[in-house]
Formats: sequence, structure tokens, C-alpha cells
Amino acid sequence: MADLDIAEVARRAGVPASTLRFYEEKGLIASTGRRGLRRQFDPGVLERLALIALGRAAGFSLDEIARVFVPDGHPHIDRRMLAAKAEELDRTIRELGALRDSLRHAAACPAPSHMECSTFRRILRAAMTGPVRRAGGGPGVLARGSRAPRP
Repeated sequence: MADLDIAEVARRAGVPASTLRFYEEKGLIASTGRRGLRRQFDPGVLERLALIALGRAAGFSLDEIARVFVPDGHPHIDRRMLAAKAEELDRTIRELGALRDSLRHAAACPAPSHMECSTFRRILRAAMTGPVRRAGGGPGVLARGSRAPRP
């Protein structure tokens, strides 16, 4: 199969050409040359881009993903790294579930004021005493390891 130009790879992979250039700069993908001013890629780059997309969706850094690509061109996926990431995702799912339950309680709390609700005050104490998380990784409502409130 003939090489694909950067625009075709970008279209098929669903990423902007600037991302492809960035990945090439980071050593995640390599062009086979140029036709005029346009980079050319082997069609196998699409599978590599799919692996990169899967790794990014799972929360791996580009540096972690780069270690998957060994010099022979075939991916070597570290099963221990996958298991560790799965455990991390399990923890995140539990934390986000607790955060969701806290928000639902706060939204439906029957107390006249949230500050009069003992459950809401426990949520606040938990947020003050430990590292707190939200979906984007920044400060949130519920501390890591806190249990979801009981409505």
C-alpha cells in the first residue's frame, strides 16, 4: 500500500496535523519522507496512532506510551503497567462515585441551609483534611478515600 500524506493520516486518525507533527517530534511516530512540503507516512502509522489514542484515553502520559514502542517497530505492552493503571482507574471510579453521591446529596438535601446539614458538614471536613479530587484532577468536594454520604 502506498504511503499516506499527513492530511490523509490526520483525517483517518481523527487528529489534527499539528498533533501528528508533535507526535513525530516526540518520537512516537515517524514519517517516511516528504512529497513536496507534505510529510508522508506508512499506513501502519494508523495502528500506532490508535495505540497512542488508547493509551491517552486510559490516562497514560506520552512518555509512558513512548516506552511501548520498541526499536523493532512492534509494540511491547507492559502487562504490569496495564494492571497498575487498571487499579488506579478503579480507585478513581470509587472516588468519583463518592463525589457524585456527595453532589446528589447536596442537591437534594432537605436541610434549610447546607451549613445546617450534618452530612454536608462532614463532606466539608473531609475536603479540608485531605487531598481532594475532582474529575479534572483539581480541587473538588470529597477527599480521597472519603465515603459517599448517606442521603
